Amino acid sequence: MVGSVLMRRQGWAIGRDQTGRIMRSLGLRGVKRSKRVFTTKSDPAGVKPLDLVQRRFTATDPCRLWVVDVTYVATWSGFAYVAFVTDVFSRRIVAWHAQRTKGADLVMIPLRMALWRREHDGHRVVAGKLIHHSDAGSQYTSTDLTNMLELQQISASIGSVGDAYDNALVESANGLYKTECIRTTIFHAGPYRAISDVEYATAGWVDWYNNQRLHSSLGMKSPIEFEQAHYATLNREPQPA
Repeated sequence: MVGSVLMRRQGWAIGRDQTGRIMRSLGLRGVKRSKRVFTTKSDPAGVKPLDLVQRRFTATDPCRLWVVDVTYVATWSGFAYVAFVTDVFSRRIVAWHAQRTKGADLVMIPLRMALWRREHDGHRVVAGKLIHHSDAGSQYTSTDLTNMLELQQISASIGSVGDAYDNALVESANGLYKTECIRTTIFHAGPYRAISDVEYATAGWVDWYNNQRLHSSLGMKSPIEFEQAHYATLNREPQPA
């Protein structure tokens, strides 16, 4: 469905079934997701914030609810762990970070980047209005991240342990990342030898995901288009910091 919509937006008069027939005649098929592998482990001694989301992954404006999670990529030189920050309002990936270890820096660095990115774009983060929702991994219950969220006046939220749907939106985005980026040759040809290969592919995929990928949940718009349309209905532009 997405493929036929994208073709029509580019000026081709084509339907979903015809798109399918053409793909089959060319030997093309869509990629499939694999089973989930857990990359975070809960810390029994960690202080766990309340679940402020309760599976309600909706927001009326940017910078109201960010969902975060960690995934991994196997390389010849070991695993690379990649953390994402996604704005629920537009499904936009506002920051990501890759590193070799799973310490608190893995999730604190992209949070700093996300705050800078949103301020730079004019989507001001209002103190006390933003919720930071994650699973119960030890990175997200660490003292360093907890202190950082308090300093920025961001409300911490953690889903229930052992619940497959506690952070479903960002886990779905992670699945798309592994399917559309890591397991294809579109953004990186050949094996991933080092973390630099992962960073190169991820940068290309995130740019495409935010600016070009059509999302059915956004009315077949890209995240950037959806945000622009939101501000157009308000008859104003995002206000730079």
